[in-house]
Amino acid sequence: MKKIIIDTDPGHDDALAIMLAEKSRMFDILAITTVAGNTTIEKTTRNAKYVLDLLDSKIPLYSGSEKPIKRELIKAVVHGESGLAGIDPEGEVELTNNAVDMILKLVKENPEEITLVTLGPLTNIARAIQRDPDVMKKVVEIVAMGGAIKVPGNKNRVAEFNFFVDPEAADIVFRFPVKKTIVPLDACNRIKLSLDDFKKIKNQKIRGPVLKMMGPYIENITADAGVRGALMYDPLTVYYLINPDSAKTKIYDLVIETKGEFTSGMCVLELRKRVKKEKNILVVEKINRESFKKDFIEILGR
Repeated sequence: MKKIIIDTDPGHDDALAIMLAEKSRMFDILAITTVAGNTTIEKTTRNAKYVLDLLDSKIPLYSGSEKPIKRELIKAVVHGESGLAGIDPEGEVELTNNAVDMILKLVKENPEEITLVTLGPLTNIARAIQRDPDVMKKVVEIVAMGGAIKVPGNKNRVAEFNFFVDPEAADIVFRFPVKKTIVPLDACNRIKLSLDDFKKIKNQKIRGPVLKMMGPYIENITADAGVRGALMYDPLTVYYLINPDSAKTKIYDLVIETKGEFTSGMCVLELRKRVKKEKNILVVEKINRESFKKDFIEILGR
């Protein structure tokens, strides 16, 4: 089983991604670490705990960064005020404030074994790199949901939300010398599920809460992006690790824009023919729609 740490900011699609990873039985999930992104650190951590409780999971949960490295937090709109509209978890949640410490501890204890699966802004990962780059070089790979390569952004004209929220963190991660893969909007925009799709989940304990989540999520995405359906950003990132053969990939020379007035968070490609390219990021350009839908519904239904 592949050892992974999931760094996340739940979020409806984050919640589905955690479910998919856990119920696939393909991963040894050493920890869930939370970051502020879709909503505040209190709410992302509460939402992660809700998902783990729903799954009867004992995966350790650690809270992390409450704001980007240099900027104030800009929250998402499609997930509602709680970050998980339709469920809106309540109650106290323990903020451990030690996600970076635990990432470093687990990587140190499991050198060359851990893949970091990042579903939110890259703040925790960047802080871990800044604190102990030698330990972080022992990560097998960083697989991140983020970026817009050849399609418009969903937060500004050219940037995807995760990289827009903390472009400085994305820049630190992009420059760091470990294997990196991103699942950008180019792949994610191609796959959306309807409420009828979610109704096919056979596990009733999972299906009920998922349907409660997906109604508001679909409504908000329709209002914000003009897309009728639940876009599967984060589940696709996990699915890439479950079934890499379903993906079309290409390696690029990519950098992150951190200073542009209109382009902050943009993934900038080096496309000039006569310039030596540092091919530093593997980009998932496409994932098979039917393969994902079939496997997603089957796995959540177990």
